Amino acid sequence: MAVAANDNPSVTTMAPSTLDLFILTFNCAKNFINASIFSSHIQAAFKQNATALPDVVVFSLQEVAPLSYSFIGGYFLSPYLARYEEALNLAASRFASNSDDDTITVEPTTSPVRPYTLVRARNVGMTAIMLFARDPAALRNVQEAEVGFGAAEMGNKGAVALRFAYSGGDGADTTELTFVATHLAAMEWNLPKRNANWAAIMRGLTFENPEVVLDPKAAALREAQGEAAPGIKSTSVSRGGQAAAEDSDSDSDTEQDRLLHDEHHARDLHLQSQLHDISVFRPTSHLFVAGDLNYRISSRSPPPQADLPSLDPSSEHFYSRFLPLDQLTRERKAGRTFHGMTEADVNFPPTYKYDVQPPTAGTEEEAGAEVPWEFASHRWPSWTDRVLFLDVPRWVKQRVTPEKQQISVTAYDAMPVVRSSDHRPVFFRAAVPLLSAEEMTLQPTDEEGQSLEAPAGDVHGENGVVEDPRVKLPVAIDPEAWERRAAARRREVFAGWSMFLWSTKQGAVVIATALAVGVGGWWFVRGLL
Repeated sequence: MAVAANDNPSVTTMAPSTLDLFILTFNCAKNFINASIFSSHIQAAFKQNATALPDVVVFSLQEVAPLSYSFIGGYFLSPYLARYEEALNLAASRFASNSDDDTITVEPTTSPVRPYTLVRARNVGMTAIMLFARDPAALRNVQEAEVGFGAAEMGNKGAVALRFAYSGGDGADTTELTFVATHLAAMEWNLPKRNANWAAIMRGLTFENPEVVLDPKAAALREAQGEAAPGIKSTSVSRGGQAAAEDSDSDSDTEQDRLLHDEHHARDLHLQSQLHDISVFRPTSHLFVAGDLNYRISSRSPPPQADLPSLDPSSEHFYSRFLPLDQLTRERKAGRTFHGMTEADVNFPPTYKYDVQPPTAGTEEEAGAEVPWEFASHRWPSWTDRVLFLDVPRWVKQRVTPEKQQISVTAYDAMPVVRSSDHRPVFFRAAVPLLSAEEMTLQPTDEEGQSLEAPAGDVHGENGVVEDPRVKLPVAIDPEAWERRAAARRREVFAGWSMFLWSTKQGAVVIATALAVGVGGWWFVRGLL
């Protein structure tokens, strides 16, 4: 990491080679958090295997607020997000003041300093992402993307993403990072839909409009020639190839057709590269995905009197013995979801579903005290809340210094149960190598299009070799992704205001006020006649 600047010219100042990253994912159950209590849990997480504050913090929040507020957004959603910003800065201030010991402070801090700046907050329905930085000037070119895959493609379930370039300071490398916050389909039996949700993310979560990338003139030309857009539908037979088949006796026509074929092939490769760059699998970017992924340990609900996981290491039902049943790990290794991605070892208890017990009557629950709970009997306790990432590709590891050869995970754990939710928050911390676009880019390829440096298959699954998604996209990009999202957003606004007016106290007040004004106006006008 960095050596502090010094005025002595004989002292060499080294630029940082890694980014200290902290990610938290939490299903908020549509409730406000107690910022002071939540901050004490963040403070404890900061102290796990670390002595300094992280450079960048990302929160992935699901069910962050009631559906109507989330669909409307803006003024209605801001108070919910503000609690998390408050909790983070409380935790950071307390961490700094107690950095020399193991004390976890729960009293309010009087420090006016806010260690973290909120760089960007974005939501798609009830799923939100918040990006914080100690030095916001180190972040540039922040981009946003979103996709909904709930009812009518609305954001009751969906994914929202941020991408930016990060520089560690003067002389430091600049690296690009992509973060996806998501909430996949619930219920034990919905495994195929969860995999389909991930496919929807790969197809539709784009940082630019695919229709703009696919030049309208080029798209019209492809349609006239009967060609499919590259990376969009299917591989088409080029016009040149058709002409050659029809007029193979003409050497001049064959040569012209070959040149046309080569021209079309080069153009298609360029468009494929552009589509890859706007996808979540941009080849020159690190990728992190965090959220309530909802993968369970069974495809059925537990029967009555089922033996649920235990937190007692001496029990035959200790929770680690249920991990081999985890759907996410099985599906990922089989190449059916989260293609090419990696997860640190899971050594924490299931994060869902908790029945929080009521506090003792007549007593006030102390901040920092353990919340009494038990596992809900109608759901298999499962590791629904996860953080995954794309590790440094093999072709990069072969040519960079050792400290840049991998994302080094320093912590991956669950926070304590909180009273406001039936999920436990999960946090992830890692040293992310600052790799430039040049370092991340594949080396020149041979005539057959195979990398001279990278192996043909980079990620291995149980059913064979899964190609690295930074080399080839697992699914085609949806060219109408932005248009479909815009239409879904209009439905969200309409649904949000409808639910707000007819199902909330504030909405009832608005309706009553409107009726009162209408009736009063009618009587006033009638009195003038």
